[in-house]
Amino acid sequence: MQNQYDVLIIGAGLSGIGTACRMAMEMPGAKVGLIERREAIGGTWDLFRYPGIRSDSDMFSFGYSFRPWHDLKVLADGPSIRRYVNDTAREYGVDEKVLFGLKTTLASWCSERQLWTVTCLEEASGKTDIFTCTYLISCTGYYDYDAGYLPDFPGEERFKGLRVHPQHWPEDLNYRGKRVVVIGSGATAVTLVPAMAPDAEHVTMLQRSPSYVFSVPGHDRISEVLQRLLPKRVVFALARKRNIVLQRFIYKMSKRWPGLVRSWLLSGVRKQVGKQVDMRHFTPRYQPWDERICAVPDADLFKALKAGKASVVTDQIESFTETGIKLKSGQELPADIIITATGLKLQTCGGMDLVVDGKQKKLNELMTYKGSMLQDVPNMGFVFGYTNAPWTLKVDMTASYLCRLFNHMKQNSIGVVIPRAPAGEMQADETVLGSMQSGYIQRSAAVLPRQGRQLPWRVLHNFESDQVMLLKQSVVDPSLEFRSV
Repeated sequence: MQNQYDVLIIGAGLSGIGTACRMAMEMPGAKVGLIERREAIGGTWDLFRYPGIRSDSDMFSFGYSFRPWHDLKVLADGPSIRRYVNDTAREYGVDEKVLFGLKTTLASWCSERQLWTVTCLEEASGKTDIFTCTYLISCTGYYDYDAGYLPDFPGEERFKGLRVHPQHWPEDLNYRGKRVVVIGSGATAVTLVPAMAPDAEHVTMLQRSPSYVFSVPGHDRISEVLQRLLPKRVVFALARKRNIVLQRFIYKMSKRWPGLVRSWLLSGVRKQVGKQVDMRHFTPRYQPWDERICAVPDADLFKALKAGKASVVTDQIESFTETGIKLKSGQELPADIIITATGLKLQTCGGMDLVVDGKQKKLNELMTYKGSMLQDVPNMGFVFGYTNAPWTLKVDMTASYLCRLFNHMKQNSIGVVIPRAPAGEMQADETVLGSMQSGYIQRSAAVLPRQGRQLPWRVLHNFESDQVMLLKQSVVDPSLEFRSV
């Protein structure tokens, strides 16, 4: 009996904890368990420990709606976010529901029993554990925790120094007085460079092509002033609403008037770096929000460049050498340490096998229903956040929707719900991550669910539309097949 649950959540990171807390509020009678492969709560924020790690969304909107972020730091550091997730889990009693050290290998649905059977491996002992549940929810994010994406570099075996991937940062790495090359131009690279620059001899960010980099205030002075006049809960509710509106405005402007937003973003960089840095290193070939925009607090990256402690090189790698990297331009970059901030390796549902009545389901052959469940998969939630806005905005709405759906089923003696799509609905050449051109997304076709032609099978990444679809529309829908207990 102890391994039988009403709801079993896979993953105890930001998404899993948020979903479990939402269920504690809206489904208080349900027996909920969380299966976590690691030995700690936090997911991404427990795994990544590289210098300077921080959120790339402001914390007022990235934090949970039901437990606001009460700090004036806009882009929070990793340890602060980890504490926030743990404190939230503890406040809602979710921390006591987590089963640690379990890798989910198989989830199998039986229609006759109306039950999921979940097989897990205790990685420390090699023992297999079996759980059953009525509802299964995947909150595993979209990348592989075992390894990041690492391209093959010519001559990499010749390099005599140390090579590190940020996903597995050595605790004892000493880079004081060392020459460091960071390969990459995304959020991880622009975080690492200013964090390491004060102690390293020099840090070079080597990029194949530039990204948009946008400076945001590190400290929310508006909220600081308002705290003297208004209750804290009101101040941070206002900050959350303000920042969501601002983010959505910039995104919509980027799509409607990309040239205008591009000019605005580049002019902001030009003011920060002055004439000391060549603007070609910060002038992307693509339009704003074709890939994510990198946010840096208080222009820390630009300050490191102006101080001469860091530099940017835009070029391609010809080969690694014994002492660094030789570029196709002929330039050589000396390095004691090379950091490959080359991105993520994508994975869905934590890599587990998904089987329905003996038939394996491949996610790249399925669509999602309202971005919250999987086509033809019974009683399963699929929690997946935004790529063009703070991840948790979508996570929280999905969790609320699933609570509404499951409560409706209980009240009406419904045992099974299955999303059913009409024939010809799927667009096999487009994934749920939409039109974003980021490298990790382009590499993801083999593992991600597909897009449909229209709602509810199409994922719009649109906060306003999702609010209506997930929070206001009835859970009774012709696209859902219900079966009684």
